Parts: sequence; C-alpha cells; structure tokens
Amino acid sequence: MPEPEVLRHRVDVVVIGGGQAGLAAGYFLRRAGLDFAILDDRQEPGGSWQRVWPSLRLFSPARHNPLPGWPMPPQPGVDFPDAEHTVDYLRRYERRYELPVLRPVRVTGVHESDDGFLVDAPQGQWHAHAVISATGTWQSPYVPSYPGMRDFAGRQLHTASYPGPEPFEGERVLVVGGGNSAAQVLAELSTVAETTWVTRRPPRFMPDDVDGRVLFDVATRQRAEREAGVEDSGGVAALGDIVVVESVRAARERGALHAHPMFTGLTRNGAVWPDGSARSYDTVVWCTGFRPALRHLRPLRLRRESGEIPTEGTRSLEHPRLHLLGYGDWTGPASATLIGAGRTARTAVSEIVNTLSRSRRASAD
Repeated sequence: MPEPEVLRHRVDVVVIGGGQAGLAAGYFLRRAGLDFAILDDRQEPGGSWQRVWPSLRLFSPARHNPLPGWPMPPQPGVDFPDAEHTVDYLRRYERRYELPVLRPVRVTGVHESDDGFLVDAPQGQWHAHAVISATGTWQSPYVPSYPGMRDFAGRQLHTASYPGPEPFEGERVLVVGGGNSAAQVLAELSTVAETTWVTRRPPRFMPDDVDGRVLFDVATRQRAEREAGVEDSGGVAALGDIVVVESVRAARERGALHAHPMFTGLTRNGAVWPDGSARSYDTVVWCTGFRPALRHLRPLRLRRESGEIPTEGTRSLEHPRLHLLGYGDWTGPASATLIGAGRTARTAVSEIVNTLSRSRRASAD
C-alpha cells in the first residue's frame, strides 16, 4: 500500500510551544503581519502551568506578570495568583488575539532547508523561513544519579509529578534540592509528614521583601551591565536562591526549614550519610531542576555539553533564523517568567522581521 501523503504547509515562521513564551511570540508576529503557526503538543491551552502542583503561585501580584498587550487580571481574594488562574489567563489570552495554535502537535524534528527550516510532526510538515523554539523546561526534569537509587523500595518522584501534600500524609519524606521548588514542597509537606531536607550547600534565602518584580528588575540590570562592558552587580544569584513566599515564611516560623548535608546514597529502606548514619523513608522527592526541552532540535546538532545552545540574545549563533525563548537567563533576562517572556519575544520577532525583509529584498534584486 502507498504511504499516506504528508500534509505540507508553508509559513513565514513556526513557533514550537504554545505556553507563555510561544503566545508572547505569537502576539508580536501577529502585529508584524507575518504568516505563522504555533505548534503545541498539549491537549489544552496553558502550557506547563497545567502540570504544576496545585499550591504553586506566582512570585508577584498579577499586575507584575503581564504578557504583551493585555495585563493579567487580578485573582479575587489573593495577592499572588495560583496556577489555575494563570492557566485561565493564558487560555483567554490565546483567544483574545486569535493566535493560530495547532494542538496537539508534537514536533519530532527541525531540519535545515535551502531557505529556512523543515519542521516535522506526525500531523504534517511545515516549511518555515524562521523558527522560534519555545518549549521551556518542564518536560525535561533532571534527577542526578546517586548510588542505591534502583535499590530504594519506596516511592521516588520529581517536582514535575508532585501532586500536592495529601498523598504523603503520615509518611517519612526526604526532600532533595536547594532551590525554590524544594523549599516550597518542603514547606507544605512538613505540615502533613515527617520531612528531612537535604541540600548540596546551605540554602540561601532572599530577603523577605524580594518578589518576582524585583527579580526581573535585577536580571534586566545585570544584562545591561554586561552589554555595557562593566562589572555586573551579581544579578539574581547575589540575592540568594530561594524566594521567601508565604508558605516558606510560615515553615520558617515553625522551624521546618532546617537543611541537612547530602546523603551518600540510598538504601532499600532509606538513605545513608557520610558519617554512617542512616534513616528510613517512604518517599524521596527530587526537587533538582529541569533541563531545556530541546530534543526536537537534535537534527541541527546545536547543543553543547551544558545542554544549552550558543546564542546571542535569543538568536542561535549557528542558525541565525532560529530563536529560543523562555529557557532561562541565557535566552534573555528572566525569560522563563511571564513578563520576561514578553520582552524577549519582542526582540526575537523584531530580528526575524529584519532578517526576512533583507532576504526578500536580496531575492528581488
């Protein structure tokens, strides 16, 4: 039997990922008058916010978390919006600007072509003069390797699949990691379970008055300092690693934020430390971060050992028509936040517009 015909599409730009960064890119692409498609592998709008744990909240009030064009409405009765409110905002934003999001479409590969890229998916193939990759990190949880992990008879899970505290009531839980997710998960687990918190180095808490807006301003100032060639002030890292949100503050007040050094390995029943001491646990929660979800770019062979792709701003150094949005500070100040996604998307789309305009003028001459 003949193989089914592959549907082929031609557009100016393909955006891979329909979360906050992809939608921000769509807003500016729409304003620029370009023909584009947003390919999203989720079943519903909302990006990774659909999968975070129920109690996760933004680090700052709604007014400090706008996507371009339409500020996030406040959530009644709370200062810091929760995940459900954020998903609703992204859903309404997508409809408001009639963004051409196709879902579920899982991109399997991006290949170089004579005048751009071929973007492959089971649903078809897109030819694009430029590509914006905005898949984020949530789909690539990172768990370090430790001796005994396969021997541990209890439950192991990563932050990406943490469901909230209820299933762990009465358990002995080991929380691993020294960042925001570890502190927040520990804070709520410690209300229902016997918890132990382990970190590779002593946790560094930010001042109580630091929120998401402060972090964005600090990251932006650091980028400006680097571009100006002056010694930067240390950026967000100089403030600490953990934002003291309300739940973390409450855990601190009840003495639940005591961190222990890392264990040397897991055993069948728990964990063992360098001094030979051991404790039993029912569950290990790995709050050990994420890596960029860039499997779809493998055919371009761009990644380095760090997992990052060399860029200038958002633009790939090796493929100037490829831009990366929302993967962290290496793709723009606070680019993994709502407000940061919008500002980096504006720059990326502006560069794409200029690149395509130059290319079309050259073709016409």
